[in-house]
This record gives sequence, structure tokens and C-alpha cells, in this order.
Amino acid sequence: MARFSIDLKSGNLADQASEIILGIDLGTTNSLVAYVNNGVVTTVKDGKNERTLVPSIVHFEKSGEILVGDVAHQMLIHDPQNTIYSVKRLMGKSFADVQAVEAYFGYQVIDDGTDNLVKIKVRNRFYTPIELSAEILKSLKIRVEAELGRTVSKAVITVPAYFNDAQRQATRDAGKLAGLDVLRIINEPTAASLAYGLGKTEAQTIAVYDLGGGTFDISILQIQDGVFEVLATNGDTFLGGDDIDRSIVDHWTQKYKLEINPEFSSKSGVQSLRLLAEKAKKHLSSNDEFRTTEKGIDFHLTKPQFEDLIKPLVDRTVACCGLALKDAKLTVNDIQHVVMVGGSTRVPLVKEKVGAFFQKPVYDNLDPDEVVALGAAIQADVLAGNQKDVLLLDITPLSLGIETMGGLMDTIIPRNTKVPCKAGRQYTTSVDGQKNLKIAVFQGERDLVEHNRKLGEFILRNIPPMPAGLPKIEVHFVVNADGILKVKAKELRSGTEQAIDIKPTYGISEEDMGKMLLDSIQNAETDMQVRAILEAKNEANHILLSTDKFVSQHKDILSEAELSSILSLQTVLKIVVDGSDKDLINNAIENLNEYSAPIAHKVMDVVIRQAMKGQKV
Repeated sequence: MARFSIDLKSGNLADQASEIILGIDLGTTNSLVAYVNNGVVTTVKDGKNERTLVPSIVHFEKSGEILVGDVAHQMLIHDPQNTIYSVKRLMGKSFADVQAVEAYFGYQVIDDGTDNLVKIKVRNRFYTPIELSAEILKSLKIRVEAELGRTVSKAVITVPAYFNDAQRQATRDAGKLAGLDVLRIINEPTAASLAYGLGKTEAQTIAVYDLGGGTFDISILQIQDGVFEVLATNGDTFLGGDDIDRSIVDHWTQKYKLEINPEFSSKSGVQSLRLLAEKAKKHLSSNDEFRTTEKGIDFHLTKPQFEDLIKPLVDRTVACCGLALKDAKLTVNDIQHVVMVGGSTRVPLVKEKVGAFFQKPVYDNLDPDEVVALGAAIQADVLAGNQKDVLLLDITPLSLGIETMGGLMDTIIPRNTKVPCKAGRQYTTSVDGQKNLKIAVFQGERDLVEHNRKLGEFILRNIPPMPAGLPKIEVHFVVNADGILKVKAKELRSGTEQAIDIKPTYGISEEDMGKMLLDSIQNAETDMQVRAILEAKNEANHILLSTDKFVSQHKDILSEAELSSILSLQTVLKIVVDGSDKDLINNAIENLNEYSAPIAHKVMDVVIRQAMKGQKV
């Protein structure tokens, strides 16, 4: 694949000393990086085979070596349990979010018994989606540094417009762990419209249809004088090319009865079938029939059959388009352009259905795999000060958040958020009968509050005594146009509330601010390790407390063997929680949860039967 470049007719990075800020598209299936130099935006290619795309796949060798990209892709069939793909679908997700499709992954997605991020178990170690995404970002960083012959440390990273706060924060954390100062997280639709040069001349309203490997979103944007305003967005963070592949896999599995075929029911067999389905999808985008023989089976699929299989998926995306238009209070007649983004938009049925819905030809003359990274690089060039025709609003210079258990910094408003802005999050108590809660506000980029700057604190008093976890405490941050931060905490069940005004940037010089950012990058790996240990300890202590309550309340229902096993597993957890090995703690948590879950269901059945005894239904 040849290098893709666009001449911006502006920008000035004529010498090697000029700052280069990367534009990164961290994708479900593929990722890529671009940058602007001398007014030209360029996607970075692989020095070996001229490919710009890096498969978003991470493989862990027995030796401990980590492979990323094409070399990792080759291990999908040979070692599927230690080869991680589509990790973007897990970003910011709990196990409950992914349980329905968990069996589709060739690797082990772990239920840790909490609402925290899912974990992936690889060679007896536990990894978060953040850590795995960081490996992909590191690979991209190495690739561009090899091409430029210089170190780069700043980046703009794109996310689907439909990503929530947790998913955006997870993406930012991955960048930090990869050694990047993430100047901005921007929406993929905005990046795509920048790459097409839309909004440079006249005001217009556009729809950006983005169907990638694992996510779909539709965004309605109004663009005027370089200002991009999202009027409405809709979509599904669990709908994409992976699901198209899965529909083919399910069809073949049923047609050829593959669930009883040992060649295709093993982990490697499932991966082989998934890759075959992906090959069929690509082939049928420009051919009428796909046929191949694999392990003695003649796999066959016609284009009409393929379109029948995926029609429900495409219809779901079109329904989202209708909802986005409704939210924007617009009709299809108000849309000037429909921009197609994401590799899955190459499927002819997708273009046909989208064009029919919007009643106009779609914009697809740029490579749908590269357009987002190109736009991200343009946005990065704006941040570098090389383009003056795009308006940048005032932003918060450093992240704002509060202290949570274990001295962790929970960011509520990330740095570089446009002001005025507001954000909120819900918390609860950790001790039974807790009446007061201290809200300590911090500013900075480190994971531990001890490394950040304390802005102030207040106490939310007179919370009605309730069991731990029952109170709902909503903390709201509001930053006005003058940079004044107002923090409000409210217990939703009782209406008790307290507020404080803070000047977040008071007393911090540009030099101190730069030092805080540099510290966050230099200590990213250490911070993430400490954070992972503290989170594991917090989780373990919560489970130990819950187990104590469960045993004391239902001792008469449990058998001696069940009680002995629970107490034994609990003892192991109590021992390892005092240590500093997060994997040992996570393993102990997993073992206790795995054993106690079916027992908890049995106890619940007994309790319900006792409660219903003598009652008429």
C-alpha cells in the first residue's frame, strides 16, 4: 500500500527542530499513525512491506517478549489463548458489558466480580485493556520514530463519538502508559471531516457514518468557519466488522455442523474459521461468490447469501442514523454530505443502504481505513500552532479529580477539556453506617494523589446511616469560562448536599505545569503498576468483607464442606492481599469468586423458597 498524503496548503514544519505531534487512530482491527510535515499530512508506513496499517493484535511469547501487529497476527491460529485482538471492544467495559459475546474471543476474559474494567488472563498474568492498548500505541510510536529519526512524545488519539467517559479515560490512560502526552482525545467523525477538508469554505451540515471493526457510530456535525459542533450522535460500541464476520461463522457452523467437528471446535479452529470468514467478507465486496476448501470442507458463500446474513446488522446502523437525525431535529434534506469511515464501509450493501437512507451519494473517495488518522494529524497540527483557520476554545490545563480509596486520583474533568464544562460521577460509602464523607479535590496527571496538587477539600455531613454501598453520592465538577471550579456533592437518597468554589490554576506557573506533565509521562509505568496493586487490594478487601457477611448470615444453609472451602479460599486471599503481587491477588479473587458464585445462587434459592412458603402466587 502506497503512503497516503494530503497537501494542506498551510502549516510550517520546515525544519527538523519543529515540533511534530502525532495523530493516532487506535482501531479495533487496525491502528495507524500520521503526522504533518511541511504542510503535508502523511500516514506512516512499515519499512518492510509498505503497509500503513498495524493490526491491533498483541501476542505474548513464553520468553516474555511482546509482539504487536503483523507478527502477532500470524499467531492467532497457532497460539490463540495468548494472542489478543479487538481489545478496543473491551475498553472501559465491565464483565457484565461483554458477557454476551465473551465466548467469541479466543482468549480468556475474566470476571473479577466487580464493576471495574475487565481483565484478560495471559500466561497466568492479568492484563487490563489499557495495558494491552498501550502496547499497540508503543508499537506505533516506535514506527514513526524510526521513520523520522527522532523522538516524539505528544499525540492526539481518536475515539468513536459514542465512547463514554470511562472508555475515553481508558484510551487516555493507554496513551500515557505508552509514554505519550495525550494532548487531546477527539471524536473519529470530527477527524474524518477534517481530513476531507469540510467546513473550510462554507457552512454545512454533514453526517459521518463510521463502521469499524468493533464499533459503529453516526454523528451529525455542523461546521462553520473551522468550528466543529456535534449536533447529535448515536451508535453501538459493540457493532462492527467483527459482527459481520461472526454472522458468517454462525452460518457456516450451522450449515456444516462445525460445533461437533474437532478441527473447528478447538480454540485454534475457532480462530481459523473467524479468519476465513473475514477473508470471505473482503472477497465478496468485489466478487459474486466465495469458495475455498479448508481441512476437508468446501466452504461456499454467495453474495446474495452474504447480504441476507448481514442485512439485520446494516439495518441496525441505519436505524441509528434515523435516531441521530431526530435528536438533531433535522431531516435527510438538511444533510449536505455523508462521509463514510471505517474499513467495514467497503461492503457494497452498506454503501447502498446508507446512500438510500440519506438520498444522496456517499463521500468515500479517501481510504476509509486511513481517513481518521489523517484527520487526527491535522488536528495535531492545529494544536502545534501551524494552522490558524480552526478555532480552538480555552481548555483546562490539568486534569481535575478527587481522591478515592487507596489514595488514587479519580479524574472527573481531563486536561484539555474545553471550558466552560461540567462533569459528574457517582460514588458510595465503604463502611456501614458512615455519616460523613470527605471530598478532597486534586489537580494533576499522576495516578496517586500524593503526586498531584491538592486544591481543597470539604466534608459532606449528615448522610443517613446505611449499609456500605447503599448511599448514592453524586459529585459534580463545573468549570466556568473564567476557570473557576465549583465542586458539589449530594447524597441522592436524602438530598444532603455541600459545595465549594476553587480556583484550579491559582499558584501554578507554566513551568510547574510543564513539570507535572513531564512527571506524569516519566512515571507512567510505575504509576500504573502501583495503581493496579491498589485497585486489586481495594477489590480484595471489598470481597473479604462481603464474604464475611455472607457466611455469618447464611451459615445454617451452608454444608461443612462448603463452609470449610470458602474459609480456606478467604484465608488465602487475606494472606496475599498483604503482599504486592497484583496477579496473586487477582488469582485469589478469581478462585474465591469462582467457588462461591454457584453457592450464592443456591443460598438465594433457599431464601426465596423460605420467604414464599405458605404464600399464594
